[in-house]
Amino acid sequence: MKIGVFTDSFRPYTSGVVRSIELFTREFNQRDHDVYIFGPDYPAMHPPKEEGVFRFISVPWPTMPEFALPIPISLHLSSTIKELGLDIIHAHSPFLLGRLGARAARRHRLPLVFTFHTLYDQYVHYFPFAEETSKQVVQAIGRDFCNRCNMVVAPSQLVVNYLRRIGVEAPIVNIPTGIELDEFVDLDNNWLIDNYGLKPEEKALLFVGRLGQEKNVVFLLKAFQCVLELHPEVHLVLVGKGPQEKFLRQMCCQLGLENKVTFTGVLPRSSIVHCYASAYMFVFPSVTETQGLVIGEAKATGLPVVAIKAFGPAEMVEDGEDGILTEPSVSQFSEAIIKLLNDNELYNTMHKKALENAPLISSASCAEQMLQVYQDLIDENAYASRKLRPYRRKTLRPR
Repeated sequence: MKIGVFTDSFRPYTSGVVRSIELFTREFNQRDHDVYIFGPDYPAMHPPKEEGVFRFISVPWPTMPEFALPIPISLHLSSTIKELGLDIIHAHSPFLLGRLGARAARRHRLPLVFTFHTLYDQYVHYFPFAEETSKQVVQAIGRDFCNRCNMVVAPSQLVVNYLRRIGVEAPIVNIPTGIELDEFVDLDNNWLIDNYGLKPEEKALLFVGRLGQEKNVVFLLKAFQCVLELHPEVHLVLVGKGPQEKFLRQMCCQLGLENKVTFTGVLPRSSIVHCYASAYMFVFPSVTETQGLVIGEAKATGLPVVAIKAFGPAEMVEDGEDGILTEPSVSQFSEAIIKLLNDNELYNTMHKKALENAPLISSASCAEQMLQVYQDLIDENAYASRKLRPYRRKTLRPR
């Protein structure tokens, strides 16, 4: 099978979307399928040339310079698709390159799949114009794009419900991004101590994600301050970068947390897995996640999770079993953390359950589901093409 992936973000940029594409690509390649990525270039980062990756000229996003906006123009796209012999196109954005992929699918009569990774209407604070109007426009763009697709992939059932609620009528399948379990072996439990100077007696509360408004890290700092009053032995570790980093550092100083919060910046995968292994608990305050892949990764190392009950996290955490889900309340969130810090028996039970539950969403299992979707669509497309092919009946000319 030859799969064309059209995405508005790809490495070296880091995000849940990029991670999803990387994981599925790896699993597909291991099953002898070919994946071709059509994504943005990042001139400032100088990404290396990779086989099967086609880069489009890009410009920085005005309010988020680390994110590149690909220019969806290519004189050679059609000939490239023919030369590659693509069987299916999978878009990972309803904008720019996603729309280019949709046009290519229509032109070449290929099935079109779209993964609804992001609640786009929750990200309009990055638009330099009217936020409420932008929210309505973005929601309409997402809905209309979904309805052009042969199949929409939703990472959670709550996202399926959301898409139906906003008027998506196209077929939808719930397939999360899985976890590569092989990454979480032979890990260093002292990694944060050795690399960031945490004290052996400190218990690290870990957050992994973009430091942007949509991740609700301001909320997390307020909750952490409440926890610290009762448990001075805790330390908060924030892994990631983003437009709010400077503000968050300033907030730490204002709250007197500067010596109890560590900002690591963006880390390579080889380091992130050790962060999980050397932390005590995973804390995740975001209310905009369609899945929350980092929650699954945390569980793979046995970390109990405290998260807000919203969209993806509500399905990634088994409340009361491998973590605690709360309402978006600082007091409830901090109380849940304190509960796990106070109760060793509860903590150990959730630790064991996290390890048991993580394999339920392995990347191998999720990839098999996705490949079956692809194959069904390719078969349907082939049948429809045969059915629509005009029958040319010979006509006898009178002598």
